[in-house]
Order: sequence, then structure tokens, then C-alpha cells
Amino acid sequence: MAEIIVPWKVGVIVDSFRVGVREGLKKAQALGADGVQIYAVEGEMDPANLSASERRGWKSYIESLGLQVSALVGDLGGHGFQDKSANAAKIEKSKRILDLAVELGTNIVTTHIGIVPEDRNSEVYESMHVACSELSRYAKGMNAYFAIETGPETSAHLKGFLDGLGSKGVSVNFDPANMVMVTGDDPVQGVYTLRDYIVHTHAKDGIRLREVDPRLIYGALGFDPLDHAKIARDAESGDAFREVPLGTGGVDWDGYLKALRDIGYEGYLTIEREVGANPEADIAAAVQFLKARN
Repeated sequence: MAEIIVPWKVGVIVDSFRVGVREGLKKAQALGADGVQIYAVEGEMDPANLSASERRGWKSYIESLGLQVSALVGDLGGHGFQDKSANAAKIEKSKRILDLAVELGTNIVTTHIGIVPEDRNSEVYESMHVACSELSRYAKGMNAYFAIETGPETSAHLKGFLDGLGSKGVSVNFDPANMVMVTGDDPVQGVYTLRDYIVHTHAKDGIRLREVDPRLIYGALGFDPLDHAKIARDAESGDAFREVPLGTGGVDWDGYLKALRDIGYEGYLTIEREVGANPEADIAAAVQFLKARN
């Protein structure tokens, strides 16, 4: 009997359209996306700004467009959970974002937690471990996940951190482009390394122009050189890396998608386009690029 291949579910981060959530949802539907990811940190989708009826209204509206919510974005910035003095408020906000995610029909919130230090005995490592352990327990109690975005560290180092949390409530949002652009890690091997943790992915592409300290890109507690903000903003024309349209960069898409099939991943490939003069055209091409690989 021939093997049945489940088609990839293609998502779009609606904020990549840069037209607001409601218009972004319409554009995602028009381009043939199956699902959407939405920023929920501030503005109209901040949990603090949404009443119970408004949450039900958003869920109903998204469903009326024939879309699912693949995940919410809950990246709170500020070096993630490296600063223990800021973590109590960030943990509380993260929990509220996960509550909203579940109400909207998804059990995934993607986030950056900060660069995981090499020194497991460092204060920063401990701060991140304590915060993520609490978030992991909370998520597991809801059959949900906080999904760390790959990129700031190698897949092997991230796996070591995750293995120490005691549960999989904190798992992985796999972004192959971040690995290519920043650490130079191999996304294909990274899938196999992190196979037990991948619950969501971003479909993005990029090229690495030179070796760069990840702290210059993502920042780190106590490490904020003046050029950090410029480098972080300059992903399109910077001299360290460049985000490019899907299929034109350094990600081995055939190998990467095969690896995801091999580990049994059946979740979303959610398109993220952070730069470019015409994101809608780039996203439309990306949707077709991915659907052609079903």
C-alpha cells in the first residue's frame, strides 16, 4: 500500500503584511494559507486589551475566513528571561498570552527566551532555567507549549537546555533561516537533534555573509554595544546576514522538509517575512513554494 503523505499546513504571520490584524487575516486567506500566526504582546491582540466577548469575536472571525490559528507570538523582548529582576512580570504576561492562545484555538505561543549561556553554572543560565521551568509546568498543565525560536544558539546546545527542564511544556519553534544566518548551524541536522521538541516552524530563508557573535544580533544581558540595534534592524542589507525570499537563500528546503517528514512532524510551516519592500508578493510566492512541495 502506498504511503499517504499529509499535505503541509501552510501558515502566515499576519503581521508580516504590515496592514493590521484584520486586513492581514484577509490577505492570508486570499493567498491560500491554511492558518495564521498573530503577535499578541501589545496593541489590539494584547490579552490585557481583550474582553471575553472580544476574544470570542476574534475566534469566530478567523474561523469564518476558513483559517486556523497556528500559534501566537509572545516574544517579550528585553533579552528574554535572562534578567531575573524582570522575570516575574514576563512570566505572568506569557501565561496570559498562552491563555488567549487556547481561547483562540491553538496551544502554542512562540517566543525568544534569550541566548542560552554556555556556562550552566552562571546566574543568567539559572535565571532562564527557573523561568522556563515555571512556564513549562504551566503549559503542560494546559496541554500546551511555549515554543522557543531557534537561532541564537546551536541546536545541540538548545537541546541540552530543554532536556534539563523536566517537561516539554517549553519546546521549539524551528526557524531554519535563523540558524543559517546567525550560528551557521545545519537546519537539517537540527531537526533530528531537536526532534522531540519541535511543535511549530517558521518558513523563512536567508544567507550568512560572515561569522558574527549572536549577541550582536539578539542582544544579551550586560552586552549591548552601540551597533546592536543597527545590526538587528538591518537584516536586508546588513553585512553579517541577509533575509531573502523563500527558496533563494541558504536553507536546503528539500533536505529540511524531508527531515521534518522523517521525524513525523505534521504541524505548520508558518511564513515569516520581516523585511522587503513588497512583503505581500514575497509571501504569495512563499505560499506557492511550500504548497508545491506537498
